[in-house]
Amino acid sequence: MASTLPKLTAVVHEATVKHTATVIFMHGFGDSGAGWAPVGEQLSEYVPHVKFIFPNAPALPITANGGMLSPAWYDIKSLSTIQHEQDEQGLLRSRQQVMELIREEVDRNNIPANRIVLGGFSQGCVLSLFAALTSEYRFAGVTALSGYLPLHTKIMTMVSDANRKTPIFWGHGDSDQVVKYKYGEQSVEFLKENKYPVRFHTYSRMGHSACPQELRDLLSFFQEVIPEELPVMAKA
Repeated sequence: MASTLPKLTAVVHEATVKHTATVIFMHGFGDSGAGWAPVGEQLSEYVPHVKFIFPNAPALPITANGGMLSPAWYDIKSLSTIQHEQDEQGLLRSRQQVMELIREEVDRNNIPANRIVLGGFSQGCVLSLFAALTSEYRFAGVTALSGYLPLHTKIMTMVSDANRKTPIFWGHGDSDQVVKYKYGEQSVEFLKENKYPVRFHTYSRMGHSACPQELRDLLSFFQEVIPEELPVMAKA
């Protein structure tokens, strides 16, 4: 069934050789796809077969900011604890919009779901985890940067089995004061307790941002889970 929600706009960095894999990466609160697009351009040099899609979040009224409109994937009630009230309806709405982008890659561009990596930073990390764990598509991997697992008291009742074995790259700075490092630790522990294959990377003295080592690790992850497909040579 087609979505009744508006299609997300996005900054797209096309593959520079034959397109055989796609990374869909969601930005954090208050940002836009353009904020992460330079990372796609940088990494594309090493994974030229990968198309990078950086969607733009819509402007939403944010409770924690007194109702001010800001680019966001869901409303933020509070970040005082990982157990705060969460905007489930906002997550479901954004999930539906992201799934439309995925379906377009699969159905229109003929990229199998197992050649798609879903990821994000901060709020985008939260959304990518939620979308991947509840999706019927089996993805190549998930990249979770500086975020947390949403709806942890009920998410295990919402997950599908499709991505139970999908590798999850998790990166978090131990000096993050926005999404605290302990939230990442608690989320990773929860996922591991539920048998998800999470690789937790800690970045010393990194705040709520990315660093060169994290991007190098991210590149290695992409090269592992969506390697360039070599052409099959015809037999003589």
